[in-house]
Amino acid sequence: MNRSKESLALDLKQPAALQVLKDLLARADVLVQNLAPGAAARMGLSFEALSGRHPKLVVCDISGYGNDGPYRDKKAYDLLIQSEAGFLSVTGTPEEPSKSGNSIADIAAGMYAYSSVLAALLQRQKTGRGSHVDVSMLESLGEWMGFPMYYAYEGAAPPPRSGASHATIYPYGPFAAGDGKTVMLGLQNEREWKLFCEKVLLQPELATDPRFDANAKRNTHRAELKEIILAAFAALRADEVIARLEGAQIANAHVNSVGDMWSHPQLRARERFREVATPNGPLEALLPPGVNSSFDYRMDPIPAVGEHTQAILRELGRSGADIEALRGAGAI
Repeated sequence: MNRSKESLALDLKQPAALQVLKDLLARADVLVQNLAPGAAARMGLSFEALSGRHPKLVVCDISGYGNDGPYRDKKAYDLLIQSEAGFLSVTGTPEEPSKSGNSIADIAAGMYAYSSVLAALLQRQKTGRGSHVDVSMLESLGEWMGFPMYYAYEGAAPPPRSGASHATIYPYGPFAAGDGKTVMLGLQNEREWKLFCEKVLLQPELATDPRFDANAKRNTHRAELKEIILAAFAALRADEVIARLEGAQIANAHVNSVGDMWSHPQLRARERFREVATPNGPLEALLPPGVNSSFDYRMDPIPAVGEHTQAILRELGRSGADIEALRGAGAI
């Protein structure tokens, strides 16, 4: 995550170190902070404290619940926000809720901080002034929960937890093949259901079976239809199932492990990996999404913590004696 960055390590509880940060703000476009609520303000780093001296500065605060309200000071970790936002209520199996396999609430907040800062910078081009961005993890994940949340508007029944299967469309989800691997497939309409029966299951009579001749019926008789599909797939390898699905133009995907992404043929064909240097030797890193025709992404080394402290202090005009004094005091 820290590739292409410079690392400056400061103990901001020490006035001399805090002054270094304030000197940096004089030439900065954006300050992003994710300290405990109120901590930045106590150090004089709130938007209100900074905007008078730096009117073009954009200040972005990221917190669990936002800068005000009854939950302002409540501790917020990723899994707690997944729980508060209702994410766990629609994720998992009917028997047990499951958390996301990645830190989805943290990532959502980071993405809205990113887009909000870009919007603030575009606005500054027109107004000449910076602004304050208050990003809440709860509100960020709440936005991503829009579909199930509105589905349950005014007490309506929310989507049920359905594991890796679609909540209302069937067959749409993972199915085991005979070689122990799993294939993900998804049908969208009755035309595809007919093709699925003819070209994938090789059982065209199923298309008009009264138990399965409409999605609502297939959804009701999931267990029976699943047995039929698994029996047909049991004689096939996963790649053979996918070949049949491709031939019928049925949407499908491999159920890959995280490790499979490193060798994914599409990512490799598009040359989406770059080698970057780190303090512990070179490693591969995935390029950011979005191929831009006018530039290539920087994929510079990952710095060690504090690697650029001295160089940045020199840029700020600190003398060697000043730097040694800061180091001796433990401020850097």
